[in-house]
Amino acid sequence: MKYILSFILPICFTFFNNDLLSQNSYHINIEHVRNGEAKIQIVDEEGKKLNDINHDIPIKINNTEEDIPFIEGETILDINPDNKLCFLSMNLNGEILHRLFYLKNGENGTTYHDIPLWLSILPPIIAIMMALIFREVYFSLIIGLWLGSFIINGLDPFNILMSFFNVFDVYLINALSNENHISVIAFTIFIGGMVAVISKNGGMMGVIKLLSRFANSSRNTKLVSWFLGIVIFFDDYANTLIVGSTMRPITDRFRISREKLAYIVDSTAAPVAALAFFTTWIGAELGYIQDFLSSKENISQSAYSLFIDSLSYSYYPLLTLIFILMLILMKKDFGPMYKAELRAKTTGELTRPRTKEDESDTLKELEPKKDIPYRWYNALIPIATIILGTIAGLIITGYDPIVWADDEIAFFKKVSATVGNADSYKALLWASSIGCAFAIMLTISQGIMSIGQTMETFLSGLKNMVPPIAILALAWSLASVTNELHTADYLSSLINDSISPRLLPVIIFILAAFISFSTGSSWGTMAILYPIALPLTWTMGWTSGLEISAIMELIVPIISVVLAGSVLGDHCSPISDTTILSSLASHCNHVDHVNTQMPYAISVGGISIFLLILYYFIDLNFWVSMGIGSILCFFIINTLGKEIPEYTPDDQKG
Repeated sequence: MKYILSFILPICFTFFNNDLLSQNSYHINIEHVRNGEAKIQIVDEEGKKLNDINHDIPIKINNTEEDIPFIEGETILDINPDNKLCFLSMNLNGEILHRLFYLKNGENGTTYHDIPLWLSILPPIIAIMMALIFREVYFSLIIGLWLGSFIINGLDPFNILMSFFNVFDVYLINALSNENHISVIAFTIFIGGMVAVISKNGGMMGVIKLLSRFANSSRNTKLVSWFLGIVIFFDDYANTLIVGSTMRPITDRFRISREKLAYIVDSTAAPVAALAFFTTWIGAELGYIQDFLSSKENISQSAYSLFIDSLSYSYYPLLTLIFILMLILMKKDFGPMYKAELRAKTTGELTRPRTKEDESDTLKELEPKKDIPYRWYNALIPIATIILGTIAGLIITGYDPIVWADDEIAFFKKVSATVGNADSYKALLWASSIGCAFAIMLTISQGIMSIGQTMETFLSGLKNMVPPIAILALAWSLASVTNELHTADYLSSLINDSISPRLLPVIIFILAAFISFSTGSSWGTMAILYPIALPLTWTMGWTSGLEISAIMELIVPIISVVLAGSVLGDHCSPISDTTILSSLASHCNHVDHVNTQMPYAISVGGISIFLLILYYFIDLNFWVSMGIGSILCFFIINTLGKEIPEYTPDDQKG
């Protein structure tokens, strides 16, 4: 912990370092506030009004931007007295001026007092620091929300209890009342319920048994495990538990170490879930993106189209899948993994001696019912229904006959326009509900389980989705708080002169990896970073004088690196849920799994950082970036890796 804090504390300190803070030559002075109006002046460092300012200046009042005429350096602004906080921001001669103040209505009219803008960073920073110290995301987010609510309530000690109540009766309720948020929650729980049903009815086992016929050698067994990790893309928990527990008997037969199986399982689960179009992850990510888009009236793109565009910058998830494939095809390993594989092949010891691990409740919930046939179509039909249903939903909600009737528009541009205009929340909700219906009907109609047993299984799947849904709700609440406090505006004012907006992707990628590693939660990392990173990037682009199209080109990689960095930290973290589940499902010693996987994750993470640094200098084509990344992966494996001897079971010889 002391090493973690020794890294993050200097970062926090730099927020208040005079070398980083911009020294403004001008300031916003509030002359008075009364009757819903505020008289403001622009003054110099000595407090003297600038009488030579006699023109319109674009001013942002809370989240509304408009041109305000100034006469002799002053103007009158309409202020809504119902707002607790009022935020003013203007760009004067290249300098960004901010002012945040608290309004209070009383018998003597409206009074105000300043809120130091640096306080706006405290709620997310406190949430991060507490998550690092206590390794508990939920508690940390609640404390961050409480602090933010207290600041919004004017730092009044008499409001400290009411500020705590506001966390739930204002911010949490508002988050759960949002129509898009409800759609995300419904989609998430439907997927969780469907996963439980198709696992219990033997459908997923049937799919795996079908593919396992190709596992007739050590290399092919690893390839099947890798391929299954990609096929079961819709949920990282299901991926980890099902592939690990099912492939273990097959990998044992070919003396593949449990550490290697755990690595393949763990390092395909989250990357695939982060990349696929239809997963339990995408609902959360779309929610964060949509929250950002809702605050910007001049962006025409949808959350779904931005997500698709961001995939071209998902270097870590993509290169991780390529890295695993290269290890398998080249039959090489390095570091602790090489020692583990060599031990298994030469001695038959698949794992280091350890005490027997207890089976987890989650593993048992996903075990198929005893004495039932494993029919692959009981899983593939519901999954295919969700995939095809989502595509159909996107077409139905985004179809524009004018666009499709225009022969001058290329086909792929028409598809992009359709997806861009689609209501992805409706599409995902429709598809997931139909997929659940198919899973339930197939199970009941074949007599695999009774109606009661099927619904009980479905509800057990919903239960497994409660933790991410709780994080989502708290994340949406924190986003609302940071929006009211204008945290992104403050951060932008600190680093705008020191850091190029194009350098943000590599900085945020590293920060996301660090937070995810320390907390063990990709969802928690996204909850903390998305509400800050997206508005911060927008504000930095705006203050740098970029056009909206140029700013959106910066937003796209930011969407990707938050998630990619979260996955990297998740792979390296010994307290990550998927890392722990991978160890359990593969029956691998947990410490051994972490030690053998970390060198591989750091290698790919380093390559990803290198590609993001290249992005800072030149915006490489996706295929060029992947080509460079793949060559670097090959170079690392070929240089550091050592060939693993093959083992053939007796019944395979001859």
